[in-house]
Amino acid sequence: MTASKDFDSYHGQIPAHWRGKPTVLRMALGSKLRRLREASGVTREAAGYVIRGSSSKISRMELGRVSFKERDVADLLTLYGVTDEQNREAFLALVCQANAPGWWHKYGDVLPSWFETYLGLEQAASVIRTYEPALVPGLLQTEDYARTVIQLRHLQDSDNDVERRVALRMARQEFLSRPGAPSVWVALDESALRRPLGSRAVQRAQLQHLIEIAQRPNITLQVVPFHVGGPAVVGSPFTILRFFEPGVPDVVYLEHLASAVYLDKASDTVEYLALMDSLCVEAKSPDASISFLRRIIEDFPGNP
Repeated sequence: MTASKDFDSYHGQIPAHWRGKPTVLRMALGSKLRRLREASGVTREAAGYVIRGSSSKISRMELGRVSFKERDVADLLTLYGVTDEQNREAFLALVCQANAPGWWHKYGDVLPSWFETYLGLEQAASVIRTYEPALVPGLLQTEDYARTVIQLRHLQDSDNDVERRVALRMARQEFLSRPGAPSVWVALDESALRRPLGSRAVQRAQLQHLIEIAQRPNITLQVVPFHVGGPAVVGSPFTILRFFEPGVPDVVYLEHLASAVYLDKASDTVEYLALMDSLCVEAKSPDASISFLRRIIEDFPGNP
C-alpha cells in the first residue's frame, strides 16, 4: 500500500458520518496513522521516540483517545514516508477539525474528565450494548427520572448544578433519533424496573417511556427477570461500544461512583461480549419485554 493511495479517502468533503463528531474523526485518523506505521515497518516505540513520547502515547493516538498535536502528526507523517504536500496538508487540516471540542464542552462545569471520554466514544459508536442491574440506563431515562437519580448521586450539588446535569443527560439522548443513529441494545434487570425511585408518577412515566422507546427500530430492550440466575448475578453494569471505522477495537466501559475504567484489549472485551450474549439469551425477548413492562404498569400501586 502506498502512502498516496492510503490518503485518497481524505481528499474532498469529510464523510457524512464524521461531521460534527470530532471523536469519530480522531478515531479514523488514528486508525489511518496506525496503518501507515505498520505499512512502513515502524514500531510504536520508534514512533514514540520521534515525537518525544512513548509507545503508549502512540497507542492512545492510534485509538483516537487523545487530541493530536499538529507537530507530532507532521513528524509521524515524515517518518512514515508521506512527503506529498497535498496529502500532508489534507491530513493536517482534518487533525485541526478533530481537535475541536465536542458539544458537551459547554457542560464542563459539571462534567468530570473521565466521563467526557465516554461521551466522545458514545457519540462515535455504531453499536451500544448495555447491561444495567439497578437503574434505567441514562440514554433511556426520562427527565424526571434522571433528576431523581442525579439528586441521589450528587447530594452536595446546588439546584442549578443538578439541572445542568439533567440537561446534559437529555442532550446525550438527542443523537438516538437522528439519521445514522447507533443501534442500542439494553439488557435491563427486573429490579431496575420495580425498585421505588421518585414518586409513583415518575416511575410510571419512566416505564411508559421504555415501552415507547423500545419500539424504535434502532433500540432493542430485553428484561432480565428475577428468576434468571447464571450471568445475571454479575451484579455490575457495563457498556460495550462498537465502532464503524475498521481497525478500531471494541471498548468496554465500567463506571464507578467517581471514576471509570475503559477496556479495549481483545482478551478483556471478548469476555464481556460473551457475558452480554448470555444475558440476552436468558432475558425475555424484545416483544415479551414490552408486554412485561405493560404488566408492571398494570400492577403498579395506586393504579385504578
